[in-house]
Amino acid sequence: MKRLLEKYSAKMVSAGLAETGYPLLGGLDAELEWNREDPAIPVLERVFSGLSINSLLFSFPAEPYRSIIDFLASGDVNFIQPEDSETRTFMHDLPVIRDFRSDMIIEKLRKRKSVIVKGKGIITWGTVSPEQAFIFYSSVCFACFVKFFSDYLRDSRKGEVSVEQERVFRIAQKNLEQYTDKPPLLMSGPYRNREDVYRAVAEAGRLTVEHRLVDSFFGNVSLRWGDTLFISQTTSSLDELEGCIDPCPMNGSACTSITASSEFSAHMGILRHTGMNAILHGHPKFSVIMSMDCRRENCASRGSCHIRCPEERFVRDVPIVPGEVGTGPFGLCNTLPSAMEGSRGVIVWGHGLFTVSLDDFNGAFRNLLSIERMCREEYFRFLD
Repeated sequence: MKRLLEKYSAKMVSAGLAETGYPLLGGLDAELEWNREDPAIPVLERVFSGLSINSLLFSFPAEPYRSIIDFLASGDVNFIQPEDSETRTFMHDLPVIRDFRSDMIIEKLRKRKSVIVKGKGIITWGTVSPEQAFIFYSSVCFACFVKFFSDYLRDSRKGEVSVEQERVFRIAQKNLEQYTDKPPLLMSGPYRNREDVYRAVAEAGRLTVEHRLVDSFFGNVSLRWGDTLFISQTTSSLDELEGCIDPCPMNGSACTSITASSEFSAHMGILRHTGMNAILHGHPKFSVIMSMDCRRENCASRGSCHIRCPEERFVRDVPIVPGEVGTGPFGLCNTLPSAMEGSRGVIVWGHGLFTVSLDDFNGAFRNLLSIERMCREEYFRFLD
């Protein structure tokens, strides 16, 4: 257990979610263990006693998340309500408390996957492994980043940016991730055998995480090889896909798709519409932010934009479509595939970015990176 706790502490630091020495993780195996000593442990041990959990994570976030979360949680705020897809699907809202007290923490964590303690950090839990706590923590950071930058763009257009909001924006701007000018060279296709296919899918997932185009849990990767679609499993970590890739026959003759990504049906539709073979799906932040930017103040669809948007929208040449995960009438399998035809990528409202390429992941990765860079440029161009 100690090794697992140290692993996710290190992943938080490498992902830019926390600084070295800050993540505090506890895991319950034969007994309760912690990755390090900390004065907060007695309070958190009482939290363990009050909840049916297996792990607990507490950490002050790194910049720019620290200043952003402090700002969003300031004043009399009792919860933060982001509108991105991750929050809608998994978190609902982000509770905020003022005191680092076990009873207040337990009360919030009984109903939600996280709680923000003002001025102290984020607490999340897992019932199976510390990985869940890591996932929820990263989701809080992602959601708050997207909300803050979305709100700032909206308020800037109205001339309503506060002094404190501007101060935090400048801090966040200084701490933005830098994109590489030269995308990495991935395994070249076409591939000779299944082993190469598995290696290529795993490599694409790992590099997507390493370049901060998705956190390790969300997003998915797939590759059609012959008459089989090799796709990352649902709930798998993209930077650890070895053993978590499902071979799904294109004719549906096997049930391996049961454990495949929840967006399996959308991937199948994309392949049929585009004739491409490789698909990357990430959640790069500015692509998500720009997908949610709308200047229509009195739109009748406001609040359900992620499901049905009446407008045909683009960021430059890249389409934005609504759509839910799954196969319902507003599912991505119905809104996404046709938009991918002739496009270098498609952004799903509040959700993330899909890109494709023919024989390997090089083109898809370049497009994922270049579209996210373009979305950041468009964001700051709109501000100017």
